[in-house]
Amino acid sequence: MAGQGTAALELLEDAGPLDWLLAPVGGGGLLSGSSIAACALAPEIRIVGVETETSNDWQQSWRAGERVRIPPPDTIADGMRTQQPGVLTFPVVRQLAHAIHTVSDQEVKTAMRFLLLRMKLLVEPTGAVPVALLLSGRLDLKGQRVGVILSGGNADPSLIAEIVGP
Repeated sequence: MAGQGTAALELLEDAGPLDWLLAPVGGGGLLSGSSIAACALAPEIRIVGVETETSNDWQQSWRAGERVRIPPPDTIADGMRTQQPGVLTFPVVRQLAHAIHTVSDQEVKTAMRFLLLRMKLLVEPTGAVPVALLLSGRLDLKGQRVGVILSGGNADPSLIAEIVGP
């Protein structure tokens, strides 16, 4: 958690105050560490974890108020193929984050395409999940300062070819 929290720390130091912070959530280390750092620097920030629809162990756990175990998920975002939130990370996220949202694998592909072709950033599927939520328009963020943690550039070449192909 502590090491991964530096992502939010560096983002806030570089970008200044933010109203929202969006981050992918798989095992929970990045989201929990980022939540700790962000809340320490900006107590009013709203933190949202994002996962794919088929890997929704966090969303189910969030709603249940306890860690829920799901079958092995089939998702494009391999960093989210966890079956249950972490023992140490779940209580931290539950306390500090404001919501967990999901996106489809197709929305992740759209986000990866946008990031690669428009932003010139190669981001792996797991790291593109928060951008997929932004592009979906399901959060009303007009007039807000939003930070997004993009994690990892380890994308399969055949997936990239599929995403940018005709």
